[in-house]
Amino acid sequence: MQLSSDRTYWAEHAWLGTHVEPGVALDVSEDGRIAAVRLGVETPEPGAVVLRGLTLPGLANAHSHAFHRALRGTVQVGSGTFWTWREIMYQFASRLTPESYFRLARAVYAEMALAGVTAVGEFHYLHHAPGGRPYDDPNAMGEALIAAAQEAGIRITLLDTAYLSSGFGAEPDAHQLRFSDRTAQAWAARVSALKPRDGVRIGAAIHSVRAVPADQLGTVAQWARSAEAPLHVHLSEQTAENDACLAAHGCTPTQLLASHGVLGPSTTGVHNTHLTDADIALLGSSGTGTCMCPTTERDLADGIGPAVALQRAGSPLCLGSDSHAVIDLFEEARAMELNERLRTRTRGHWTAAALLRAASADGYSALGWATGGVLEPGALADFTCVALDSVRTAGPLPRLGAETAVFAATSADVRHTVVGGRHVVRDGVHALVPDAAGELAAAIAELRS
Repeated sequence: MQLSSDRTYWAEHAWLGTHVEPGVALDVSEDGRIAAVRLGVETPEPGAVVLRGLTLPGLANAHSHAFHRALRGTVQVGSGTFWTWREIMYQFASRLTPESYFRLARAVYAEMALAGVTAVGEFHYLHHAPGGRPYDDPNAMGEALIAAAQEAGIRITLLDTAYLSSGFGAEPDAHQLRFSDRTAQAWAARVSALKPRDGVRIGAAIHSVRAVPADQLGTVAQWARSAEAPLHVHLSEQTAENDACLAAHGCTPTQLLASHGVLGPSTTGVHNTHLTDADIALLGSSGTGTCMCPTTERDLADGIGPAVALQRAGSPLCLGSDSHAVIDLFEEARAMELNERLRTRTRGHWTAAALLRAASADGYSALGWATGGVLEPGALADFTCVALDSVRTAGPLPRLGAETAVFAATSADVRHTVVGGRHVVRDGVHALVPDAAGELAAAIAELRS
């Protein structure tokens, strides 16, 4: 289906970073950027596309494992830990091919667009065929994810992930052979063949300190610096990882990354759950970002990370749906605040504005899109519109739209999603994947058969 070529959108109400403004015209240039933000436009102009409700900057899902979506509803009950969950996850990973991964990811990214997500950071480590044999195109799996995002109409930063060992000093196990390039140098050679293109950025990731030997961490970091690419890393998600790192290296994972030049403003630690005060100071002073994934962290019983302390120390916060227990950036945003309320028994750690920024502008920045996630001239024309008349959002005054979006709305309230000025979701229907639910069901059933 052809996407809309409309170039002017009229927002009934728009969130401009500090307040809600009624009657805003968003003019979009041919290169997919916001050419002008015109205030006080009380009624839609002829030819303008009408966005009823609250228009927000596009949401950035900064941490995704697309194939984990297949686990939804199968791993949420019963006893166990992250490590028992991981074994089930490996079973699904073992069945994916480039073709089946494309079909699943296309539907997952369509679900994201329907939830108001306009950019995704795909933390991608499923590189090779079963047994570790490279495909004829060594980047076939990564290219499948890129194609899936393009067909679903959202931006993608492919965070190609180095995953070389199963633990400190241990070879990859049978499941992990698909993930491993054997050495960081081989990883760098393969990822260098991936090229950015319209709507696509190529980034790097270190799966974790247990999955990349210490003497090879610098190779990954240097590749990211040379490519001016974002670098992400799972960090201290589990206390077992911390204990193993202390046993192997006599320091915490954060300290190990710092000593090998991994930390910095272009780096984002994902989860950052079990940190010492010294770790927090290192992350903050280096400008290393933090990606919180509250719905996954609570689903896996990982714990509540020190987000407030990290931000105060200087670590910018962004959000991700990670394992996709749900895909709902509004839920991720409010969960960060509500988790902190439970932990401290006090309220008001972030304003709604700060939480929306974590879900938009700061997520874009963490993914290497410097001008996304804001409704300003020159910014990427990525925005989403939330209904203010659903059973969840009806009642509050429109000027309280930010609070309504963060603390009451869900992904089901998204009515429109625009990416690069193109209308990807219109009136709750995806323009390119109109039967996203059916495609999800079919792709997941294929993996279970």
